[in-house]
Formats: sequence, structure tokens, C-alpha cells
Amino acid sequence: MKMHFMRLGRCSCAFWLAVAFDILGLGILLLGVSGNLFFYDFLIYAGAIIIFLSLIWWVVWYTGNIEVPPEQLEDDVGLLKKGTGVVGLVRRFSSRLTNGFRSSFGRNKPTNRQRGNPQTQRPSPAGPAQQTVVLPMALPGNVHTVSAAVATEVQPDHTATQTSAI
Repeated sequence: MKMHFMRLGRCSCAFWLAVAFDILGLGILLLGVSGNLFFYDFLIYAGAIIIFLSLIWWVVWYTGNIEVPPEQLEDDVGLLKKGTGVVGLVRRFSSRLTNGFRSSFGRNKPTNRQRGNPQTQRPSPAGPAQQTVVLPMALPGNVHTVSAAVATEVQPDHTATQTSAI
């Protein structure tokens, strides 16, 4: 019994899900093609979509069974050998250069706000005092755009609508 599972690989659950999706999709597709039903087109499309979704399980099964020797994984998973010679020198130089770039972007440096520079400090989250904005209501024959109302000084009247900043 154990040899049977070894033939399927390590991801036998994904394999059986892919087979089940294929069988279900093919059954629904064939029912739509051969059945004399008024919703045959729905069955054809649904079967095709289920078969397409089975590809996800086939990809999971296949990628789960890829075996890579540990020698090839050294660089990918951080099992770096301490190189000697030119390879080790290049790796050390690359590591120092990368760390230099990372530290220059200010991960560990205090920002201008922390240093107390008044020009770069932002206002508190509450913000400045809120100002009320008054937009005049226009009569149907006297329509002005907002930019025209801003460019020309329009005196607010009793029909004005007041809004405030959020």
C-alpha cells in the first residue's frame, strides 16, 4: 500500500482533487452536450470551467513533487557556504554594498521630525483650525462655475450653503 502512494508523490491530495475536478467537469460537459435539456449551454460552460479549474490542482501537484538537490538550494534558502577565494570576496563585497544601501535609506536613522526641525514638522493629526467654506447658490438664469466664483468676489447672500472641511 505504501508503494502506491509513493507513485503519486508527496501531494496525493492535490492529485486526487485534480482527478475529481476532471471527472466532474467532463461529466457535466458531456451531460450538456448529449442531454436534451433547455439549459444545455450552461452545462457545457460549467463543465469547461471546472476542467479549467482542475489545472490549478495539477499545477499544485506537479510543483509539490519537484525535487531539488540541497546543493542547488544553497543560494536560495540561505545555506551559503563561506566561499574562499574570488567567490567569497565577491559575496562579502556584495553583502557590504547591499547593507550600505539599506542603511542609507534611513531605516535606522532618525527622521527630520524626530530631530526637531521646525520646517519639516507636520501639524498634529487634528490639523489646523477648520474653516467654513460658503458657496453661493445661483439662480437658474445666473449660473457661475466655482472657478468663476473664486476669481470674482461674490458676496454671500441668505441663500448660501455652508460647508466645512471634513
